[in-house]
Amino acid sequence: MKKRESVRHIMANEPLVLHLNDGLSEAEKLFKQHHVRHLPVVSGDKIVGILSMTDLAHISFVDSYDPNDFSVDTSVYSLFSLEQIMVRNPKCISDKATIKEVAEIFLEASFHALPVVDDDNKLIGIVTTTDLIKYLVEQY
Repeated sequence: MKKRESVRHIMANEPLVLHLNDGLSEAEKLFKQHHVRHLPVVSGDKIVGILSMTDLAHISFVDSYDPNDFSVDTSVYSLFSLEQIMVRNPKCISDKATIKEVAEIFLEASFHALPVVDDDNKLIGIVTTTDLIKYLVEQY
């Protein structure tokens, strides 16, 4: 296992994003169509938040959900905006960070996705706990 391997090796490049003015229906559509569980929220090319499938489940009072058959009561979408539901100013990681640094953050964190940003704080990728686990499995 390489000790200084870059997060760029495991991150998703050019991630799907939500724009601040997108609705929650758009978020659900992207989650379902692309089988992802986290969507960065951007204003321009700067990250301002992140939304997870779990965030949508919470507002619809779902006790549990199947990520492969995710359905919520969409009537609640009219009660909330994306900005109200998303996690604002999420923890981000530099594209110069190592996979080890990503693992250390996830070890201490209660979230499962990290937006990856460049020196100008522009979103360039996303890395998840699933990406990290896949990488570790490949090493053995």
